[in-house]
Amino acid sequence: MAFPYLEAVVGFMILMYIFESYLDVRQHAAHKLPTLPKPLVGVISQEKFEKSRAYSLDKSYFHFIHEFVTIIMDSSILYFRILPWFWKRSGEFLVYLGLNAENEIFHTLSFLAGVMVWSQITDLPFSLYSTFVIEARHGFNKQTVWLYFRDMIKGIALSIVIGPPIVAAIIVIVQKGGPYLAIYLWGFMLILSLVMMTIYPVLIAPLFNKFTPLPQGELRLKIENLASSLKFPLKKLFVVDGSTRSSHSNAYMYGFFKNKRIVLYDTLIQQCKNDEEIVAVIAHELGHWKLNHTMYSFIAVQILTFLQFGGYTLVRNSKDLFQSFGFDTQPVLIGLIIFQHTVIPLQHLVSFGLNLVSRAFEFQADAFAKKLGYAAPLRAGLVKLQEENLSSMNTDPWYSAYHYSHPPLVERLAAIDESDKKTE
Repeated sequence: MAFPYLEAVVGFMILMYIFESYLDVRQHAAHKLPTLPKPLVGVISQEKFEKSRAYSLDKSYFHFIHEFVTIIMDSSILYFRILPWFWKRSGEFLVYLGLNAENEIFHTLSFLAGVMVWSQITDLPFSLYSTFVIEARHGFNKQTVWLYFRDMIKGIALSIVIGPPIVAAIIVIVQKGGPYLAIYLWGFMLILSLVMMTIYPVLIAPLFNKFTPLPQGELRLKIENLASSLKFPLKKLFVVDGSTRSSHSNAYMYGFFKNKRIVLYDTLIQQCKNDEEIVAVIAHELGHWKLNHTMYSFIAVQILTFLQFGGYTLVRNSKDLFQSFGFDTQPVLIGLIIFQHTVIPLQHLVSFGLNLVSRAFEFQADAFAKKLGYAAPLRAGLVKLQEENLSSMNTDPWYSAYHYSHPPLVERLAAIDESDKKTE
């Protein structure tokens, strides 16, 4: 008797939904707490706390509904074998267009086109409600309906342009890869990721946002001096018009080798009281670079990608696996989808481990900025970001341990203060 792969996958999906819902309930209870955590009393204003609490509760209620609908749809699609039904219909659509349904590349692209249409239809109500109700209610949404749909159309157009060549290449590699399939797939994905990281900030991101050089002045001079003191090869320093879509704030850096760039959200510049707070945030980001966190993360992702493809090569020819999910053929894309579902337990463990490492990196980057003399402005900058983004002030320890890639504010401030005490 064949192993019931489908039932096992759906069962685990439901178990994970129950477990994560339990964590969500714990976090929802934390959002309801009427007082600030003791370390934040006198640090965060009561007005900001009340706004943060209301925002967090609104998002939490919405999250419960969204996740419930998602698990119902996802488990139903698998259990009732909608995927094989849709695969056959996509082949029939090709025949209707006068194309060869036996061509796996055409068949796969037809299938993906249908999936994209379905995803847009089912995701749109939730996305609209999140953006134009929740985000707008709490003063974050700044985009118009026209801008929202313009961005969506651009995203779809990019998928249509970029997606087919990538899908076709993957199918050919799997069909021709032989015993070295995992190596070829990993090599292709490595090259693709490097190409995308190169062209995204130059060609794709400007389609959605306007990037302008940070004007000459004290802030620019301080950032350039900081980068120079750390031998960070800063080539360009941009401000992005994040305020056209949201009042959330952030900063990030990107680039390879000697061609690094730093991007500041205009909202970050508007919200921070002084330049030192912004420079302290940049010092934290540069700490990630100086401590090789970006390189370590990239290597970890590459190792995990290779292992995933290695696992895929072991199961891609399993007729029992495909038949369990309702397929009488073994298309490349379907094999990848089924494999991703079968390794969900490992993915959750890996995600949890990566979050642990990421939180450790955040503490190290904070300590790095502190050693540069930015303890006070970093502390003020972290508080300001927490306030202005209305981030959760009270966090459940189980929820944050499982979900958070960044430590809660209370823990980060405590670590900065602890290092100050040790210095004294």
